[in-house]
Amino acid sequence: MNSQKSYQTDGPTLYVVPTPIGNLEDMTYRAVRILGEVDLIAAEDTRQTMKLCRHFGIETKLVSYHEHNKHVSGPRLIEDIEAGKSVAVVSDAGMPGISDPGSDLVRLAIAAKLPVVVLPGANAALTALVASGLATERFLYYGFLPRKKKERLDVLTSLQYEPGTIIFYEAPHRLKEMLTGIQNVFGNRQLVLGRELTKTFEEFLRGTVDEALVWCEGEIRGEFVVMVEGSTEMAPTHDWWEALSPLEHVDRYIEDGLKPNAAIKQAAKERGLSRSEVYDAYHQVDKKE
Repeated sequence: MNSQKSYQTDGPTLYVVPTPIGNLEDMTYRAVRILGEVDLIAAEDTRQTMKLCRHFGIETKLVSYHEHNKHVSGPRLIEDIEAGKSVAVVSDAGMPGISDPGSDLVRLAIAAKLPVVVLPGANAALTALVASGLATERFLYYGFLPRKKKERLDVLTSLQYEPGTIIFYEAPHRLKEMLTGIQNVFGNRQLVLGRELTKTFEEFLRGTVDEALVWCEGEIRGEFVVMVEGSTEMAPTHDWWEALSPLEHVDRYIEDGLKPNAAIKQAAKERGLSRSEVYDAYHQVDKKE
């Protein structure tokens, strides 16, 4: 096990710094201090982060780090830290590493045995979940569903029996299509839409999937956190013998060492059949042979 004692080092470090998702007052004192003290700020969008820095009087150099340049920019940032510089990574809004390439940079730093310190702060998924009124004891964050219909339905099908609240992100122009997929796979569950969190037009819409689709007939604006009630049904189980005929089922047990009568009894029990049904069918085959 590799141990990192985050507050017992003053050497070069990768800091993961959350930024406001809409309200600048959600920036913490510590986040402002760290961004002012590091040597570089790796930003998903330098123009967006420049506005934040100007607001708080932060003059640290900005460098670009995003999904399209991470394979080049990431290793370069690791080299900067190894050379003695501390780096802070920020996204456009919220916690870096959640639905953005910040997580890739964290993995590179850990692989290089460099300290990674994450600051607490704004996060749309948890903010919306707590306000939703849905269960918080267990939840699954998925983020953005695939854009292609088949891939989206495949993901939703894999989540159909998840018992915890499921959290998605979605853009306004894809919301109705996404909710239609949820309706087709999950049915008419309870659902909460969190819109424009922490901003002037923040809104929570609580109801069912069907009601949400009706609401979508109007004009849709804003970025959404979509939270869906977990399943109350157990996933169907698939027994190993389902693809076998009753006779093949019995033969498998005989191959494993059971005597025929014991194999018939076990197969009948598992299939919910009477022992005599399986016995008669099994020995009928013997007579035909």
